[in-house]
Amino acid sequence: MIQFPSNIAVSTPEKMSMAGMFVSYVMERIQKENSFSARLKRADNLATEYQSWELLASFSVDLENDCERIPYCTVGAALARTQPKENGTLPLGAAIAACFREGYQSEQAKVRLRSLLACTSIKESCHILRPLLMLMASRGVTPDFVQLLEQLLEFSGESQVKIRACWAKTFYRQSIDDSDRITEKVHD
Repeated sequence: MIQFPSNIAVSTPEKMSMAGMFVSYVMERIQKENSFSARLKRADNLATEYQSWELLASFSVDLENDCERIPYCTVGAALARTQPKENGTLPLGAAIAACFREGYQSEQAKVRLRSLLACTSIKESCHILRPLLMLMASRGVTPDFVQLLEQLLEFSGESQVKIRACWAKTFYRQSIDDSDRITEKVHD
């Protein structure tokens, strides 16, 4: 049972996922409480993540399960650093490309994407995501945090391949869109 503090009003539509409720709640609360934001910024560090456990426990996150706890810590810390007013709309791959002037053609962007695509566990992917999310925050790029959290929570077994393919597809999406525009101009 999720217990929200009485001074925080969170609008939760009937069909919002647990990840959506978490992101919505954190975004609203970091706007109101600096101490909450400061504690949550440390959630993606193993030595200080315990400071976020009260929040995670209120969302019924199994604190003993790394595959559940670490994605919430990673996304929570990124939200605290970014402090967005609303959830982003960019899928992870597109957000990585948006951090670089050359977009998907940037060698640095490609290296970062390949590092992420090489991950084989939730823990490893969250470890690689930490500096990527910091880069996004510094460049003013806001990914879709709800989608990212949902993907990280599902990052195992067969869904792992689908999620990595989704990240790659959204990273290179700009090249697909560009080639479509070129084709349209040739046919006009």
